[in-house]
Amino acid sequence: HALSREDAQRAADELAGDLAQKFEIDYGWEGDHIHFERPGASGSIMVGDRDIHITARLGFMLMFLRHRIEEEIVRYLSEHFGCTFP
Repeated sequence: HALSREDAQRAADELAGDLAQKFEIDYGWEGDHIHFERPGASGSIMVGDRDIHITARLGFMLMFLRHRIEEEIVRYLSEHFGCTFP
């Protein structure tokens, strides 16, 4: 990403808030990354100076939401971070 670290963290926080609202996920900052979880799912959003890493682990019962969650993350990263995906 080409954002300042502060702007990138703000955008990551907005992403986590959006996911929390849509998928009933609890989240919070732990140092320089966001940890999120709900029954059957957990993960993190790590914001670096020039990159962002998102890790999500879905339990068996939530695998049917995988594509919807991925689409939401890709849309958000494209709109707010200027990321492109193949």
